This record gives sequence, structure tokens and C-alpha cells, in this order.
Amino acid sequence: MKVLLIGGAGVFGSRLARLLIRDEHQVTLAARNWARVQALASELGCDAITLDRDGDLSGVVGFDVVIDAAGPFHTHGPDPYRLARAALKAGQHYLDLSDNAAFCVGIRALDTEAQAVGRAAISGLSSVPALSSAAVSALSAGARPEVIDTAILPGNCSPRGISVMTSILSQAGRPMRVWRSGAWEEVTGWSDPRMYDLPDEVRRQGWQIEVPDQSLFPAHFGADSVTFRAGLELAIMRYGLAAFALLRRFVRVPVNGFVVQVFKIAADLLSPFGSGRGGMSVMVVVAGERRYWRLLADDGDGPYIPAIATRALLRRSVLSVGARPALDIITLEEAEAAMSDLRVKTEVASVPFQPIFPQMLGASFGALPEVVRKTHLTTDISRWQGRARVLRGSSLWSRFLGGLFGFPPEADEIDVEVVKTATPLGERWNRRFGSSRFRSFLAATPDGMTERFGPFTFLLGLTVEEAALHFPVKSARVGPLPLPRWLLPVSIAREYEQGGRFCFDVKLHAPVTGDLLVHYQGQLSPVPRAEASER
Repeated sequence: MKVLLIGGAGVFGSRLARLLIRDEHQVTLAARNWARVQALASELGCDAITLDRDGDLSGVVGFDVVIDAAGPFHTHGPDPYRLARAALKAGQHYLDLSDNAAFCVGIRALDTEAQAVGRAAISGLSSVPALSSAAVSALSAGARPEVIDTAILPGNCSPRGISVMTSILSQAGRPMRVWRSGAWEEVTGWSDPRMYDLPDEVRRQGWQIEVPDQSLFPAHFGADSVTFRAGLELAIMRYGLAAFALLRRFVRVPVNGFVVQVFKIAADLLSPFGSGRGGMSVMVVVAGERRYWRLLADDGDGPYIPAIATRALLRRSVLSVGARPALDIITLEEAEAAMSDLRVKTEVASVPFQPIFPQMLGASFGALPEVVRKTHLTTDISRWQGRARVLRGSSLWSRFLGGLFGFPPEADEIDVEVVKTATPLGERWNRRFGSSRFRSFLAATPDGMTERFGPFTFLLGLTVEEAALHFPVKSARVGPLPLPRWLLPVSIAREYEQGGRFCFDVKLHAPVTGDLLVHYQGQLSPVPRAEASER
């Protein structure tokens, strides 16, 4: 094919140019900087032209396909699809490597124009959403994934593109929406870190940022939760960016050319450290399993990965007509074939997945009523709401302990919300009674189920009796120090079904005195699922 590659001298564009020339496409590089693009064209033995995406676009005529690898796509101005329209008007396919959510979703506005000329306009032919969606489809094997979690984790010695840096800095500390447990929730960019495993026992940390996956995958795959994280290999860079994100939550620091250059200089000073090994992880929860596709690129070949989807697509003889995001636009098999000449290792893994309560209870979990079981089948986040009655102990000792643990005030009837979040180590329960909140963390351990409130950890003797789940306290510790039995609270707590609804009844008596500490009882129902439309 005759290919016009805009941004062909950039970090990802130059890699794509090399791959397309290997595949014997006739490539012309285009950029605003003539000296830079001409130098690369001479090295690769291809043509070059000067072209400003915001200026005269007459130079796009005469090709089979126009590819935009320039970015950043969130700064394309009042007519972001000007280049795409020019390509379609000239009777050419348009492809881009955008990883901006709004830009990828919006490409569908060109579908009528693309259909009229019988050409394709495809946005997002990059690691996300093209490669990530291919991995999700392969891992899901036709089933609905409950949870999709993706991370891109480059090595520190890999070159840094200004457009990617600008995109990440622009998101740091700013609100973004993610789809969790069938609802849109607001988080902040570069937050909530998590560790990821890559081939060859490489482990990296990723932080939440926004990519097209969060907007496109909920409706496309029907997933309950979709998350994405990106990482930096060096801790000083990760936590430095986290500090910048924290600052931007309270102060509107603009991400302008000066700010980007400051971060670029700092990153370049640190570039000799770390490695050239970068990776990608895609995980889905399907049919009681966590299924993983993992990639590790060695020796600096990581920057080729965002170019793989375009290379794989252009190996086809025909492109499907229409304008759309790059969802399932290639298969994982095609993507891996397009990496075969790179120093890249991929692996697929599957591990059984059970939430912590079925783990602990075993066969007796099945004896519980269905409404009780459902509250303990959290694969990512589950949300419950209802009403409750709260009694509080009146003694000074009870009031002191109740305040220490943050138990709710006394009320005849009060709104209740419980949000359970699955983590690699257990489940975090956030409870809200009216305006009062308290939280705990539950974990499945070899000794049994534990529940931690701050420094206090309680071992629970979970039992199923008469179709109810009981939570007696067996032992406790403060940090690593065990508490004597006379300092243990008495817990009379159960979950049960009544009238087809989930009910709870929790009564705690204070240690030493046996006075009532708190007694709360009520009903909960699942929070209704929102519509998973593209955003």
C-alpha cells in the first residue's frame, strides 16, 4: 500500500515506519520539521514531505491510507477530525494511533462520510483500545467478562514522546470517570496504584489514567468493571507524578509547554537508570477464573508495541468500510504474528478465582440463601443500599469504644450504604449509616477470616447455621500483639434472608463490662446497574 505517515519522525511513528517498510509498504513520512523527517527518510530509504496537520492538507492526496501518529489527540482544536475528513474526501483510508477516549469515541461521527466513499476511518490503533480489546476477546473466548483490568508499564530507558507526556500530565489530579460494578464513578488521574506481574517475574506498579478502554469496553463487552493503569519504572518518577497529581487536585496548575518541558528534562536526567524492559498486562474475570495475557518487550522494543495493531491491520488485503474505534479490529493472533520479529515475549495464564467468603466457607457456602450468597460474590466492587435501625450503648466505656471504631449514632431508621471492594489481599468494606462512615478490611487467612479496623484485627469464626451466616469473634490482636480473652468484644452477628431480601443483625457487647456497644439491624438490596453507554 501507499502510506502517508504523519508524525513519522516521532517516537511511535518512526517505529511504525520501520515496521511498514519491513512489510514492503510504500511509505512517505510527513511532519512539520523538514530536517528531522528528511533525516529519518534518508535512513529508511523512503520519501518525506512537510505537512502541518492544522495547515494546508493538499499533500494528503495520492495515497491508499493516511495514518496519524502525531498526537496529542486531545489538543486537536475545534475540528479534531479535519485530517480524517480530508483523507476520506480524497478517497483514502484514515487510521490513527490515538489513545484519547473522547477522540476515539467521536470518530463514529464520520461514518456516513466513510461509507459514502467506501473507505475506513479507524481511531485507536494503538496499545489501547486495539491491542487491549484483542486480548480481552481472546481471553474471554465468547463469554462475558465480569472484570477487565489493563496496564501498560514501560521501561525507564524507553524514549519519551512529548504527546504521551502531555496527555498523562494533563490527566494527573483531574477528575475522570471509570466503570465499576455497573456504575460510573469519579476518580482522579494518577491514583490508586496496583502491582502487576509480567513475564520473567518482572513486577511493576501502575496508576489509574484515562484511555478509550474505560469509555468503550463497558458497552462493547458488557463488563461490570473496566480499569486501566499506566506505570513508570522508577519510584521517584511515579511518586513525583503522584505529588503533582495531588497538587492539581487543589491548585489548577496548567499543563503548558513550560511544565511539560520541566518534566521532560527531569525524565531525561533519570533516563540512564532503570531498564529498557517494558510490558503490558490484560486481565479478565470469566467463569470463576482470572485469565491473563502478559507481554514483556526487551532491549528497548517496547515503543514498537503501539504500532503493532496498525501493522497487523495493514497486512490484510481489504479494510472494512466505515468509521469506528479500533475495537476488535484485529485478533490477538494477528497482533502476536506482527510482533514475531521483535524481542517480545507473551504468555497466557489462568488461575481459579473465588471471593473470600466462598473460599473460607467451602461447601457450606452453598447452604446459604441466594440473596445472602450474592452479597459475598464480589469480583471487583459491589454496592448495596437499604435502611437500618441503630442502638448505641449508653455507658462511658461503650461510648468511648463506639467513637474509637466510628460506629454510627443511634437512629430509629437511617439510610445505609455498603460498598465492598475486592483487592489482591481481601475485601475492603466501606459502610455509611446516614452521614456516619466506618470501614474495615476482611481477609481469608490460613487461620480463618479476619476483619481489621485500623490497628485492631479480629479473627472471625464464620459458621452457617439454620440458613444464616454467623460472625462470632474468636480472637483479636492490636498490631502483632494478641489481646487477652477478657478484652475481646462479644459479637452476635448474622446475615439471613427474610421475605426474599438480605437482612443483617449485628450486636456487639463491650469487653470487660459486657455493656451494649452497638446494635444495628436492617435490610440491603443491590444498587441498580447504570446503562453502559459510551462516554
